[in-house]
Amino acid sequence: MKAWQFERAGTPLELRDLPEPRPAADEVLIEIKAAGLCHTDVGILHDPQWSERIGPFPLTLGHELAGVIIEVGPDVEGFAVGDRVGVFPAGRTRPGLGRDGGYSFRCTALPEDLVRVPAEVGFEQAALGTDAGRAAYRALVRRGGVTSGDKVGIIGFGGLGQMAARIAVVLGATVFVAEKKKSLWSAATEIGAQAVSGDITDFADEKLDLVVDFAGFGTTTAAAIEAVREFGTVVQVGMGKLSAEISTGSLIFKQVTLIGSRSGSVEDIAAVYELFAAGELNPLISPITFEDIPAALDRLHRGEAEGRLVAVYE
Repeated sequence: MKAWQFERAGTPLELRDLPEPRPAADEVLIEIKAAGLCHTDVGILHDPQWSERIGPFPLTLGHELAGVIIEVGPDVEGFAVGDRVGVFPAGRTRPGLGRDGGYSFRCTALPEDLVRVPAEVGFEQAALGTDAGRAAYRALVRRGGVTSGDKVGIIGFGGLGQMAARIAVVLGATVFVAEKKKSLWSAATEIGAQAVSGDITDFADEKLDLVVDFAGFGTTTAAAIEAVREFGTVVQVGMGKLSAEISTGSLIFKQVTLIGSRSGSVEDIAAVYELFAAGELNPLISPITFEDIPAALDRLHRGEAEGRLVAVYE
């Protein structure tokens, strides 16, 4: 079985032949149908600090995955061969982080981390829903508390931002998007954004109730605080730069709530799958092949990817 494996930061993925995995008594074996490419994978490839959080090595990366169960351990209840599932990457299974993940063709998983994929949902959507969709939903709904009638600012219209913007529209919010790439502006208006600009502060006069920063380059965090209304909320998700210089004056005098958001739950993934199934959420996906994965990760690192890159396996 072919797999793209990682050993240490600063070195490229290696294509290796591995024996097919076997599930333990309390696990299932999944035939992977699609695997999403994530900025976390880029961080793992280039930042040595990630080596302390993942492993053992060598490790097959790919923590966004969906597929079909092809074998069930004798102690597993509630799932059967043929079930279509996505895998929650932040639970005990940790595909692509704590055990071999989606940049291959089969993997094992614990039933507690499985989310059923509705028949109406494609595997490409199901894969990115496990992480990008989950993180967007959590930031917007669980942490940001968006409600119908809110004015919401979204910073960054990449894989997470596009889903969060559309979810906010579906939930009845008026959405304003800040995105540097003008090539993405039309896509933002097509999913229902009221307006798009290169800087979230251009919407300060709108008195935004909530701003979610999916970029996280320091200056974007500062701009979010300036753009949100008095007593508004800023949710920080993006980690483009793990530090920010903000105006504490604006934070204090406006009494802004600044909170972080990460991870999520299997319930969040299921909620995203429901939006997919209903046709309410249809993110921009750029499908690639298994062979394309290393080159596509390089594109992601260079900031050249539009939408979410997903490896689709025949």
